[in-house]
Amino acid sequence: MANIHSSITELVGHTPLVEFVNYEKELGLNAHLLGKLEYFNPSGSVKDRAALNMILEAEKSGKLKPGGTILDFTSGNTGIATAAFANSRGYKYVVVIQPGVSVERTLILKAYGVELLQAADVPGFMEMLQNGGLSMAKLTVIMNKYADEHGYFYIDQGTNPDNPEAHYRTTGPEIWEDTDGNVDYVVALVGTGGTLAGLSRYFREKNPGIKIIGAQPAVQSRKNVNHPEANTIDGVLAFNDVPAQSVPVFFNPEQIPYDECLDIVAEDAYETGRRLVKSDGVFLGQSAAAALKAATIIAERPEASGKNIAIIMADNAFKYLSTKMYAGE
Repeated sequence: MANIHSSITELVGHTPLVEFVNYEKELGLNAHLLGKLEYFNPSGSVKDRAALNMILEAEKSGKLKPGGTILDFTSGNTGIATAAFANSRGYKYVVVIQPGVSVERTLILKAYGVELLQAADVPGFMEMLQNGGLSMAKLTVIMNKYADEHGYFYIDQGTNPDNPEAHYRTTGPEIWEDTDGNVDYVVALVGTGGTLAGLSRYFREKNPGIKIIGAQPAVQSRKNVNHPEANTIDGVLAFNDVPAQSVPVFFNPEQIPYDECLDIVAEDAYETGRRLVKSDGVFLGQSAAAALKAATIIAERPEASGKNIAIIMADNAFKYLSTKMYAGE
């Protein structure tokens, strides 16, 4: 019987879970490192899940009209995913691009025909950055105003509940099914926080004993006035021990969605990614490599011996070949 899909939207999810057996042997690890390879999604990243769910729910609610224009602020992967689905469903797409995005991501967005804006193109944006930095609450106000003035639909990945809902409905259940419920740790990094929040909700309902591990860039891997030349982990934000305005909206202070937060140095993540591609042939992007580094830290602990550690691998390395992770070798 033929198995032909009519749209790339039908290809989202059901990504493979792969154990990195050679990497485990090289490092003498007794835990099982299980990578959820999200680059098997049609646009190449974990963000396909949230982007598609936000678009579909906006269509259902009537917020997104046929032939309309979608607006967002993104570090790249959500933009690429939304661009793919916007094109396939007949929408235009305008992106305010985050500073520091890799060359490859920008070129991909241009190839999709996305209209790219810089922060300075949006009234009030630069003032926000210069007066306290990025604030999700202020960002939402600024972007909604810009969207209203231009007749756009602001998809608002940073506060849209359909973002974490995608992972509650799909990513979590897939991991549970593929491990027959035998999962002990789940590791994810944070951009908007949607992935970690959705996974945490799902796994805590299934088994409160599962440890949810978040990871963030270490202080020296956060580019700021004190570290202007710092190597960073692209698309990943700090969320623990940071000002309240920097904590993802999806993180309920009454129920923190993680059991532990690990600080990852960018150079350590880069080295981990370079090691894995040589040991197991899996070519990781920056955040995926950082997630693997975090999982490795967990796996080295005596109590993790024999345990299954599921790791969200956000994307592969093809968007980062120009960065220091690979070009700097």
